[in-house]
Amino acid sequence: MRMLSFYLSADDLFKTPLHRASSARVKSHQVQRDCVWSATPTPFTAKGGVDVPSVHRMVAHHLDLGVSGLMLAGTCGEGPWLRERDRELLARTAVEAARGKLTIAMQVSDNSWGRVLDNVEAVAALGVELAVVAAPSHFINGTTKRLVAHYAEVARRSPLPIGLYDRGNHSPYVVPESHLPELLSEPNIVVVKDSAQQPSRRQCYITARDARPELKIYSGSEFDCDEYLEAGYDGLLLGGGIFNALMAQTIIKAVRAGDMPRARAAQARMNDLMYRVYGGTKIACWMTGLKELMVQLGVFSSNFNLFEYPLTPECLAQIKAAVSGSDGLGYREDLLVTRRSFTPLIAV
Repeated sequence: MRMLSFYLSADDLFKTPLHRASSARVKSHQVQRDCVWSATPTPFTAKGGVDVPSVHRMVAHHLDLGVSGLMLAGTCGEGPWLRERDRELLARTAVEAARGKLTIAMQVSDNSWGRVLDNVEAVAALGVELAVVAAPSHFINGTTKRLVAHYAEVARRSPLPIGLYDRGNHSPYVVPESHLPELLSEPNIVVVKDSAQQPSRRQCYITARDARPELKIYSGSEFDCDEYLEAGYDGLLLGGGIFNALMAQTIIKAVRAGDMPRARAAQARMNDLMYRVYGGTKIACWMTGLKELMVQLGVFSSNFNLFEYPLTPECLAQIKAAVSGSDGLGYREDLLVTRRSFTPLIAV
């Protein structure tokens, strides 16, 4: 199927089952306001395969935290580096574990719209409900016209609703702000994950949402959630949502109540915890620290990750102190609900 879209012309592709599937688009899909989604990390065994029991615990853990949706295989989920069989196993297991209790999204980015649509079809068959598309990693003749058309063709032909993942200048190919209104007018783009960290792009998304209220805009910038929510963003889609969701919900409630001092204080507290988990302000331990926290919480079986970040003794000590409560800062209560719906791997 992946090779099919490579060899067919654009006209021929309209005649394939891939295009006909677009008529089955899930038009009733709704992305909520005032909620936290998690761009979850992927649990691996110590040997590097997807850890199926840990995926089940991961989904249950998110449900305990009140998360509304999971984005699988994003940057934090190491998606662009996963083998196809691991992506399939991850998606199938997460959908099975969720049992319809939260929305499952998955990143399907690729280097042509035909390949993206192949990926959408594959994850849709596994029960994924929303397809998330970021910029191509390799895009020949990357003109603005072609880049906008890339996203637009995906949105128009996809059998699933589309989430636009904007990494701004962290991506090699960026849709100019002047063309965002055109792209965001596509009705099948239902949500934006904005990780660009650019105020001018933020305003573009707010303007587009105001023009089309069914579009939802989520911030992926977890160190300044309060600013994006105050500016008018609908919710949060966070790489650290697997552990900071309770704190993020506190920020949302404070902003919606108009209590910005409380929102700023909650944001500062969340930032402090993230720095402890990620290895300081330079984020020196990022993915390994994040997964080690999940090990200490009894959710993951290992901190294995494809990025090979170190885990410094200081970072490990701070993670253990936060989980045990020995730091005296109360982070244990921010990380754990009173009653857990699953049996953790270790006593916590």
